[in-house]
Amino acid sequence: MPLVLGIDPGLASTGYALVESVSGKLRCRDHGVVRTSPRTPHEQRLRHIHDEIAALLVTEVTGVAIESWFIHPVSKAAMGMAEARGAALVAIAGAGVAVQEYSPNTVKQSVTGSGSADKQQVRAMVERLLGVRPSTDHAADAMALAICHVSAAPLTQAIRRAR
Repeated sequence: MPLVLGIDPGLASTGYALVESVSGKLRCRDHGVVRTSPRTPHEQRLRHIHDEIAALLVTEVTGVAIESWFIHPVSKAAMGMAEARGAALVAIAGAGVAVQEYSPNTVKQSVTGSGSADKQQVRAMVERLLGVRPSTDHAADAMALAICHVSAAPLTQAIRRAR
């Protein structure tokens, strides 16, 4: 029964979700957002993200799914996302948990069947699959990342066995 931590990194809001597969059914144990304030010193914002992700990894997490780097149209937002991603990756490395990166299109394809699905379609499918209403779009994205990882794990194992 894998327990996956999905992470949607962002400097102001980092979404997270703990999703597990129990007898082939998906279940969300927890989800939410790590928030930081622009009034807080930058390095403290990153430290807060790191510490909150590290605290989530104290549970029996068997894998982490995080959004991969992509080109963002606003360079300031891209920098904040990259830094939040870095803070989360350091926490993951400290916990010694395997991490897999997924592009937004891969996650959308995995969850909705279409790589060009919009946020509302992803959110609706996450709610349908998990039976839980995501608290925010960032939490919904983190849930979708975890679902993508849980769904990809059996396929990855089959590919490894075939090699």
